[in-house]
Amino acid sequence: MYSKGLAPLAAATAVVLTAALVLVFFYAPLDADQGFVQKIFYIHVPMAIVALCGWVAGGIFAIRHLRSGDASWDLRSYVAIHLSIILGLGVLITGSIWARASWGHWWVWDEPVLVSFLVTFLLYCVYYPLRFAIEDPERQARYSSVFAIAAGAFVPLNFTAVRLAQAYTHPRVLSETGGTMPGEMRLTFYVTLIGMVLLFVTLWKLELTAKHASMQLKRLRRQRAERREAVAA
Repeated sequence: MYSKGLAPLAAATAVVLTAALVLVFFYAPLDADQGFVQKIFYIHVPMAIVALCGWVAGGIFAIRHLRSGDASWDLRSYVAIHLSIILGLGVLITGSIWARASWGHWWVWDEPVLVSFLVTFLLYCVYYPLRFAIEDPERQARYSSVFAIAAGAFVPLNFTAVRLAQAYTHPRVLSETGGTMPGEMRLTFYVTLIGMVLLFVTLWKLELTAKHASMQLKRLRRQRAERREAVAA
């Protein structure tokens, strides 16, 4: 069910990401102020965008789960949030490297974009202990969905609040900076963003396929054990 179209999607992801890397290192010009280290922008920003969208998608899938009661939507929500947390960790690491090279510090606590993303990341880290502290599968899925919806609503609200903040030093890539980027940089950014989206969707479908197969295997083993017990009785 989840593996449909996975092979061509994986191939497209590999092609786009390869093209993105070529554009980053051989096509996009060096930034006049930051030099070579600015190229981390092409990884850091698309990764952040995809992570935030993945968290919102997890909330949307959770709404579908609560409305339909279909456990497959809970699985979709879980995998989307799980992958977004991994990407979020990558965002924080690359952001720290970029901050060190640009500002001379690994972290700047008065920078609202960095801090707000950290808060969002830590919020979603609560998802794991909340989910796996509940043994009953139905209650686990229901409580996890409620959390995913509340946290997913927080993401755009938090993003909007940060954008409205007056005091900031972080570059606005998709507004002021995006409008003044040279064409080569803009093209490279968009190709990298598309590649990151394709990578997320590919990994999402791959993990869903693996978890679905694992669940089916457990179900078959349980049915086999029940038959053995019935025969023995």
